[in-house]
Amino acid sequence: MEFEGLTLPLREMLDIGIVALIYYYLILLVRGTRAVAVIYGLVLVLFVFHLSDVFGLYTLNWLLTNFLGSIFLVVIILFQADIRKALAQVGAGPLWRKPDLREEALEQLVQAVMTMSRIKMGAIIVLERTVPLGDIVERGVEIDAKLNKELLLTIFHYDTPLHDGAVIVRKGRLAAAACILPLSSKFKGQTVFGTRHRAALGISEESDAATVVVSEERGAVSVAIGGRLTTSLDEVRLRRVLKNVLER
Repeated sequence: MEFEGLTLPLREMLDIGIVALIYYYLILLVRGTRAVAVIYGLVLVLFVFHLSDVFGLYTLNWLLTNFLGSIFLVVIILFQADIRKALAQVGAGPLWRKPDLREEALEQLVQAVMTMSRIKMGAIIVLERTVPLGDIVERGVEIDAKLNKELLLTIFHYDTPLHDGAVIVRKGRLAAAACILPLSSKFKGQTVFGTRHRAALGISEESDAATVVVSEERGAVSVAIGGRLTTSLDEVRLRRVLKNVLER
């Protein structure tokens, strides 16, 4: 391929294309996370480092050289959750497999959630998508049963031993109950959102799961996806949100 006398071999074109694609997906992965601010900071530090080299600011250059030598390790330690989530999304993208939640199972889930909302029964239901949640399932009580309204209502009834934890839904079936989820640092110390909401956000920050939460105090229905919480959902909006997410 030639541009006004400049020859660009196919190998170089492929090399540039792959690098551009990697940068594009890196931007998509870190968008909306704390890592964005860190990247801006690193770019600024690298710019100052370049200026110190150009203008012969040897002391500043020495300081930044030693700083940059350890900053990448510090970033990995501080943002291990974001890095783990990004790597999980790369390894379990839509090219590998798609979530499977049939229309009947989705309707059973929606009806169960709205019933729990009316009677103010607290619940947290995690819908596994492309990122496997096997480690969380193994730490809970494995069920492997057909998803239906009655079973969900039984599990989350206040006097059953399985009600205090999350239910994991995998491929239209109840995989496990009484599962412990990682807690998000968001809403810590606030009274509006409790432990269930922080757990829903926590699992959504570390995977691509969609998590439905029913508030025990207010009966409000929320959905956590990608570290964001959508609240006060009625039946129509809940069904639409879940369909949109599971069809991606």
